[in-house]
Amino acid sequence: MPDDSLHIFGVRHHGPGSARSLRVALEALKPDCVLVEGPPDADEVLPLLAHKEMKPPVALLVYRPDRPRQAVYYPFAVFSPEWQAIHYALGRKIPVRFMDLPQAYRLIDPEPLALPAGVPEEAPKEQEAPTETSPAPAVVVAPSPDQSEEDPNKALRRDPLGALAKAAGYDDSERWWEHMVEERLESADLFAAILEAMTALREQLPASVEEPEDLRREAHMRQTIRAAQKEGFERIAVVCGAWHAPVLANMPPAKDDAALLKGLAKAKVSATWVPWTYGRLTFASGYGAGIRSPGWYHHLWTSRDKVVVRWMTRVARLLREQDLDCSSAHVIESVRLAETLAALRGRPLPGLAELNEASRAIFCFDSDSPMRLIAQKLIVGETLGEVPEETPAVPLQQDVQREQKRLRLPPEALEKVLELDLRKEGDLDRSRLLHRLGLLGVPWGEGQRATGKGTFKEHWRLRWQPELAVAVIEAAVWGNTVLDAATAFARDAADKATELPSLTKLLEIVLLADLPAAIDHLMDRLQAAAAMAADMGHLMDALPSLATVLRYGNVRKTDLGAVQHVVDGLVARVCVGLGAATASLNDDAAGAMFARIMATHGAITLLQNPQHVEQWQEALARLADADNLHGLIAGRATWLLHDAGAFPPEESARRMGLALSPAQEPARAAAWIDGFLRGSGLLLIHDDKLWGALDRWVSGLAGETFTDLLPLLRRTFSTFEKPSRRMMGERAKRGMTAVSDPAGDGPASDDIDPRRAELVLPVLRQILGVEGE
Repeated sequence: MPDDSLHIFGVRHHGPGSARSLRVALEALKPDCVLVEGPPDADEVLPLLAHKEMKPPVALLVYRPDRPRQAVYYPFAVFSPEWQAIHYALGRKIPVRFMDLPQAYRLIDPEPLALPAGVPEEAPKEQEAPTETSPAPAVVVAPSPDQSEEDPNKALRRDPLGALAKAAGYDDSERWWEHMVEERLESADLFAAILEAMTALREQLPASVEEPEDLRREAHMRQTIRAAQKEGFERIAVVCGAWHAPVLANMPPAKDDAALLKGLAKAKVSATWVPWTYGRLTFASGYGAGIRSPGWYHHLWTSRDKVVVRWMTRVARLLREQDLDCSSAHVIESVRLAETLAALRGRPLPGLAELNEASRAIFCFDSDSPMRLIAQKLIVGETLGEVPEETPAVPLQQDVQREQKRLRLPPEALEKVLELDLRKEGDLDRSRLLHRLGLLGVPWGEGQRATGKGTFKEHWRLRWQPELAVAVIEAAVWGNTVLDAATAFARDAADKATELPSLTKLLEIVLLADLPAAIDHLMDRLQAAAAMAADMGHLMDALPSLATVLRYGNVRKTDLGAVQHVVDGLVARVCVGLGAATASLNDDAAGAMFARIMATHGAITLLQNPQHVEQWQEALARLADADNLHGLIAGRATWLLHDAGAFPPEESARRMGLALSPAQEPARAAAWIDGFLRGSGLLLIHDDKLWGALDRWVSGLAGETFTDLLPLLRRTFSTFEKPSRRMMGERAKRGMTAVSDPAGDGPASDDIDPRRAELVLPVLRQILGVEGE
């Protein structure tokens, strides 16, 4: 039988109409106890909701301290009915408690996590448990089954609001609920109608449709209600998901619920508040209880009158900020159009659909781009909430917050581009913090060195995501401060690294993060690994990271003497062993070695050490002279020496002539051409001797051989820029006018008039700033 002391308020989470109606109902009821669907594990942090520095959207984070990634969020917005109920109770010093099944029972392996209080009752109940290696989402919902084959009972359980919307003539349950509930101002009678509708729906469903987890959740809610009644409360307000309302209003015997909850395993959990964003309240974020338009809902909550006019004014202001034409006349016309559309559709007031249609027609001239801007900035919004300093946090979280304040880097939901000048101490400290957090698996910023500005600039794209709070908690096992945690993590990673390239990449990160206590340990590991490494590929792969360290690490005022010693040894070993490492390679191995040679060449060029350059060029010369080498490697070695000026043009042309002579296998000659010319189309255009050698070789190929080699030649020429390919085609069409012998019998006749050429020299000197007569 219904209990007169019990008052059930079934709500749909995150709705301004539900929240406003609930406040009116609570004001009329004046309850002496409020029970809210939520995790009892968080009761201790519940009073913080009323703190003056608490600014929604925020979320309760319940997690296992031993496995921080195994966690669940309970998001709240200012227009969430649960938020308003708790705020009402705390403001009047009325006892308020959460009553859902505690997460201590639900975060047990291998049981799947039940959906938290933020999940609407029409959402599917399946959820994947977050693992230790993937971020814990607010809710991960399994894909909806095929509607055409789904059991009608399961379909009704999955989307009860859809059944009501269909009965009302709507094909969209979300739009129906908005029209009936969220866009109305207030109605205390709303909850009786919701209870009646949900009771009728639940009576149609067989017990087999209900999930065991849902039954346990509802059993615990009833147990909490019974405990409140035993304490003598006479007016108990119960705020729950609409689907649960009928089974809480008419409760079964207590022993049945006790049997459902008997013997559940329990884990230790902790709870805290974390900032949230409106973007993470949407369906698009993967949140099962998501809504389509949190920004619009916020507007409905904060605007008591002239809702349409205020919204269109905000749209106009946003577009003007983007330098788009938008006047007061546009606002007037858009309001009129929205109201006319609502009247034609039999609605008392325009909804978001009418406002969007009016905005597209009047403000955007039927363009998608401004509408995307309106959707991002207004309909969804990217407001990031705030939590008070008194919020429970692990020491590492507190240190991150202190560093953010000290360095004036507040977390923001919108992406922010940050340019740092590492010559300034403040910017250098910001760079260190971002690199340390990245090392710990907290990717607050994505870094990229600025091009063309030397080594003193860094560009970062910052965006704070709510799940980073879990990443910080997880990283707390390494230390209580960012510096200590990053140092401990780096030392552990160095001990676990088994290959030289992994150690060198780690060293680059550690130097950027400026972790002195980890550098010495890492250098010991690096030197030991370099001394023992026998794989030439690993030695070559290690050089680019170390070269970057030597080139850019000095900006951070780090002693790099030990790194220089390791680099000297690696360069020497690579140059000595390169010949053996490149012998007898098949096509795939030659391609991999080609990439390594280019990376090593780039590293040595970056180091700008004359001794290293000399050693490297001697090693390349040995490759260029080898007879049994894969053509791709021999051709690339010749090109690198030609590009560095070690081989003059005549020598390069001679070597090309030999490589393309009839005595060579056509396949090896084609590979040589690929290695020599890949990405170097201008070389052929401006060097007649090379062009002539290639032209004669191609012209002399037999038809069948040419067909076999054509794919390789096309791949080579595809690496050239389009203008270069076009110029080559034009030159081939014209034919060779005067090309010298590739063996070097004399320069080509290029028909240059020296007298006319001298006339441009003064202008060239002035442009280049060169002194001369």
